[in-house]
Amino acid sequence: MTDLLYSPEEDALRATVRQAVAERSPLSRVLADVEKGEAYDQGLWRTLAGEMGLAGMALPEHLGGGGAGLREVAVVLEELGRGLAPIPFLSSAVVATTALMAGDDESELLAKLAAGNAIAVLAVPYATSPGALPPPLEVSGGTVTGEVRGVADGLAADVLLVVAREGLFAVDATADGVQRTPSGSLDLTRPLADLSFTGAAARRVTADVSVVSQALTVGAALLASEQLGVAEWCLETTVEYLKVRHQFGRPVGSFQALKHRLADVWVELTQARAVARYAAACADTSDPDLPVAASLAQAFCGPAAVTAAEECVQLHGGIGFTWEHPAHLFLKRAKSSALAYGTADRHRQLLATLVDLPS
Repeated sequence: MTDLLYSPEEDALRATVRQAVAERSPLSRVLADVEKGEAYDQGLWRTLAGEMGLAGMALPEHLGGGGAGLREVAVVLEELGRGLAPIPFLSSAVVATTALMAGDDESELLAKLAAGNAIAVLAVPYATSPGALPPPLEVSGGTVTGEVRGVADGLAADVLLVVAREGLFAVDATADGVQRTPSGSLDLTRPLADLSFTGAAARRVTADVSVVSQALTVGAALLASEQLGVAEWCLETTVEYLKVRHQFGRPVGSFQALKHRLADVWVELTQARAVARYAAACADTSDPDLPVAASLAQAFCGPAAVTAAEECVQLHGGIGFTWEHPAHLFLKRAKSSALAYGTADRHRQLLATLVDLPS
């Protein structure tokens, strides 16, 4: 049985990341940046990816990485979810990096990613689930042509990894023939982009297209940890608010009906933590059970985060419905993430196939 408890090293990593996010990107700043239409916090990215080396923590040391595992990356994602950090960590440091590691020799690009000097994004729609690839783009004479809609963090990317029949190709995001257009997104801290390629120069990373599904599986598994962090913030913040909010001369949190609602969220969150930790452990060791663990994580953790965020908004009363309070940003992140890398319904369908249940 895999030990899913947090190690002392993971607890220390959590404390360090939480402090860095709180100092460099407090929720008040996230709210202000959203008001101004600034989607990404470049200062926080430089701190976490460059100075702290978190972008390459799971890469081997000979590539400039930290040689850590995906369990540690999952802890980082928990804290980024708790702090609603507007940076492309999941897209670049997890999904794109996994695809590149599974491909041919991409040591030069991986070294740039590890140092935080570049951001790579897998150019597939954000809702793409493992095994359900979008229509491939056309590649001819070393150039790529086609469109991809709804790519998460596509606006922040330096390198776009596009899927074609001939394999996975790397395209410079600023090259001629590449057009990136902001797309409407519910989650203002993780915007989407529509990508258009018109004869853009492309370099083949690998001829094995299966690395895309592998990367999406790891992304789904690790996204559960981010969703866990979102749910943890929502529950803890709501509990603290109900302790100090008084009505009829008593703290609102003393009312039995509200206690029951919070208890239900706590139980669901505790179960979500076990599911997310198991998915991260399977991803870390390349366990054959990873596809099952990833689909189970998304079938459970996505709805759990949405429930926690909805309760956060409602139990904060009037202030929870205002633009000034960050609760709405957590609800939008939870709702958006519940669609990412496959919906809960899609992953339940995948689970049925994986464990031989009737459809």
